[in-house]
Amino acid sequence: MVDLPLIDDYRALFLGRVPFLDLRSPGEFQRGSFPAASSRPLMTDDERAQVGTCYKRQGQAAAIELGHRLVSGAVREARITDWLDWARDHPGGVLYCWRGGLRSQTVQAWLAEAGVVVPRVRGGYKALRRFLIDELECSLERAPLVLVAGATGCGKTRVVEALDQSIDLEGLAHHRGSSFGHLPEPQPSQIDFENALSIALLRRLAAAGEAASSRPLFLEDEGRLIGRIALPENLRQRMHEAPLVLVEEPVEARTQVVLEDYILDLGERYRARLGAEAGDALHRQRLLDGLDRIRKRLGGARHQRLRALMEAAFAAQVAGRGIDAHRAWIDALLRDYYDPMYRYQLDQRQGEILFRGSRQAVIDFARELAAC
Repeated sequence: MVDLPLIDDYRALFLGRVPFLDLRSPGEFQRGSFPAASSRPLMTDDERAQVGTCYKRQGQAAAIELGHRLVSGAVREARITDWLDWARDHPGGVLYCWRGGLRSQTVQAWLAEAGVVVPRVRGGYKALRRFLIDELECSLERAPLVLVAGATGCGKTRVVEALDQSIDLEGLAHHRGSSFGHLPEPQPSQIDFENALSIALLRRLAAAGEAASSRPLFLEDEGRLIGRIALPENLRQRMHEAPLVLVEEPVEARTQVVLEDYILDLGERYRARLGAEAGDALHRQRLLDGLDRIRKRLGGARHQRLRALMEAAFAAQVAGRGIDAHRAWIDALLRDYYDPMYRYQLDQRQGEILFRGSRQAVIDFARELAAC
């Protein structure tokens, strides 16, 4: 094959938000990719499986021949057209396959024959993934973490969103972090989350420049899981030891935040995705399911009482009587379930408490700390 451009400056690719043309099969892409990647496979999952079986039984030459037969004629032309369209829409993009081998070399050569040269990533997806795993470890060693903690409903995510030197872990995980935190959109794969986290850290530290090792990076205090996404063990350890800023708000204000986030905002998101009727129905069911998931910890009688309050609140909402009825179950859940759990968890933390105060006071303190 004709020598065509290779690129192996992985840091520059991620910092520059360079678009990726991912040539792996759809199944490979779903297991893990990168935020800037587009799936345009050379072979379908079935085609790739056929080639793999042929390779095991008859060797490499036979497998390559089968691959060329499967992706030939009109199929080949349609895929080349798709890749050319992608290249026109993403100038400066690069392409890769699993290891930067035959699949990406083949597509790169076909595109060059059509008059478009797209650089190929040396080592492919595997090398990019290895870089991000190693970089996550390096970033965590450099970044002085500070956790934004506080009781449920105090607005920790709002604090994180208000700070420049921060990363929204729940945003990356597409989940709000509690039993009730399911969003209409699916969560990413575990690998997608880890890749996105490493890239976010890389970019935050690059933006901080020489001050990266002294400027605090703010994260919301999280448990081991955000929905079904597990925090990397090295991050969990650093978070367990990190200093904290505590957001303290009265229960009435926290009830209002939960009402806004889980009834108003979440309801709108379900309706926008599924339509009014289906969205409202799934929103209601997801919150009831969330309550059912903590039934054992609530106890049977308390669970039944809260469930009745939640069902009555949704019925009042459907009847056009507003959303205020939701305050009853939210207030009770905060006082009787989440607050005792928060106090216990806070007692287990090793990190120093740097500051405690209202949400705005914490934001002001954090900004001053980051500017030092």
